[in-house]
Amino acid sequence: MTHPQIALWGVLPYLALATLVTGTAWRYRYDRFGFTTRSSQLHESRLLSIGGPLFHYALFLVIGGHVMGLLVPEALTGRLGIGEEQYHAVALAMGGTAGFAAVTGLGLLLYRRLRVPAVRRGTSRSDRVTHPLLALVLLAGLTATVSSAANPYDYRLGVAVWFRSLFTLEPDVTAMAHAPLVYQVHALLALALFALWPFSRLVHAFAPPLGYVVRPYVVYRSRGGATGRPRRGRPSIR
Repeated sequence: MTHPQIALWGVLPYLALATLVTGTAWRYRYDRFGFTTRSSQLHESRLLSIGGPLFHYALFLVIGGHVMGLLVPEALTGRLGIGEEQYHAVALAMGGTAGFAAVTGLGLLLYRRLRVPAVRRGTSRSDRVTHPLLALVLLAGLTATVSSAANPYDYRLGVAVWFRSLFTLEPDVTAMAHAPLVYQVHALLALALFALWPFSRLVHAFAPPLGYVVRPYVVYRSRGGATGRPRRGRPSIR
């Protein structure tokens, strides 16, 4: 192991995690109302209605694939009767499809942001950094997934081992240092994205509107006179 390898794969992940945690806590403390996507739906909804769901649903599948690939050891799937060829075939098909859908959805959202003047004017400085970075993370991950069809490298015996070792505070630097370049680039871009996460609109992922599901209905009633007879006018909320 060299000192740069130790810095990249043994120290940098913890710095990114510390920035993510402390930055989110700071944002929640001093900018609690900023936990939002700053929706621009009023400016344009057609492209948003296509790109938004496509990107978010595909991203959930991508995250699920990462959880399975990085956190579930190869020995466990083997004991469940899932062979390596079967596992990689399913991972390639589902991961490639989900990755392509996520890239397509994000591409539509970025095209919308550039094409619609009102949405473009609402783009913040952090958006100009996080949006291209998010696109690079997805493209690098999709490239790694597609390249695994011809590359004999088994990331579950390399990248996944390094990732799980971070939780034991004994990072296996060698496992990641010997990974192909595309996996290393994907990991470094992901670490940069996590470090910038609290300072961008991506922080809204930590504040899902769960209360919306269980909140009571809003009842609209028209204004009435003393006799209770409704009158014409704007509805009020009571």
